Amino acid sequence: MKIALIHDWLTGMRGGEKCLEVFCELFPDATLFSLLHLKGTMSPAIEKMDIRTSFIQKLPFIKQKYRHYLPLFPTAIEEFDLKGYDLILSSSHCVAKGVLTHPGTMHFCYCHTPMRYVWSMYHDYFGQGRVKGLQKMIIAFSSNYLRMWDVISANRVDYFIANSNHVRKRIEKYYHREAVVIHPPVDTARTWLSEKNDDYYLVVTALVPYKRIDIAVKAFNQLNKRLVIVGQGSEEKYLKKIAGKNIEFVGWAVGTELQNYYANCKALIFPGEEDFGIVPVEAQAFGKPVIALGIGGALETVRGIWPTRDGSYINQNDGQTTGIFFPQATPESLIKAVEFFEQINFSGEIIRRNALQFDKELFRQRIKSFIEEKSGVQR
Repeated sequence: MKIALIHDWLTGMRGGEKCLEVFCELFPDATLFSLLHLKGTMSPAIEKMDIRTSFIQKLPFIKQKYRHYLPLFPTAIEEFDLKGYDLILSSSHCVAKGVLTHPGTMHFCYCHTPMRYVWSMYHDYFGQGRVKGLQKMIIAFSSNYLRMWDVISANRVDYFIANSNHVRKRIEKYYHREAVVIHPPVDTARTWLSEKNDDYYLVVTALVPYKRIDIAVKAFNQLNKRLVIVGQGSEEKYLKKIAGKNIEFVGWAVGTELQNYYANCKALIFPGEEDFGIVPVEAQAFGKPVIALGIGGALETVRGIWPTRDGSYINQNDGQTTGIFFPQATPESLIKAVEFFEQINFSGEIIRRNALQFDKELFRQRIKSFIEEKSGVQR
């Protein structure tokens, strides 16, 4: 079997890349195709692969501005010549699923989401006040083209795998395709049950608009409680401008440094809608509760307490709770959840146990079994 892995771009280790890492471990002899690759930004398991890139790699300013070439991505992904490959496994949140394959090639797509910036979150990225003038017109026209291409290219996939039920529903709505759900992996072997508490709340994320970190900043300005924000992104300057002295921005953290932020926090704050959201699972793997917006992937990873109809919370614990949901994407809703959180006790052991169901080895087994079942190939 000649196997190809397809991934949108290789620029850093986030949730999608952690899935790709497992694919590379499952198929170490595969060829890895990607629009671009910033060398040294990926894990050793990915960096040692036979990596082939597109013409996007040679365009100017790709390190900082590669997303600006989005209208070119469909053409770039279709330029890859996959003749002779028996099996394709694409890891797609943008255009990776759109590769052109031959009739005898079987194509599995692990879909992190249909392109969120032209579908469900189009207005979050490009809505009122975010882009203006000629740029707004260009984005509107190119987004229309990208939606049509995205739907058409979905027909090139033989089997869709969704990373959550939330994404499975999007695949059904936009592509009219069915998908099996296999949740992404968390390397729980590198976590531990932590009883430490340095009395700070934690945010771990890219600082971009749809993550809604502004909700957390505004809420903690009023709460006057310590908030540590791990991450960088386009919203960083604005968020620092509106943040009080009780809010600390520490940039990106990886490895031991990030583990220590998780292990020593009081709870994780998760204020945005995610396709799945590995961060809440990582926090729970250290026995830390999660205070999350009650929407999207968090509903599949957090066993949360909901407020009653009048918006108040009831001070009770069923013994299996791993977090608290707040229903509206507003600072006021988050404030109520934090205030209730401080009234109850959580079991770190129960929280960690919830995270273990997303273990990396379980993900590897589920992906392997699904591909073997549908392709007839034993690995």
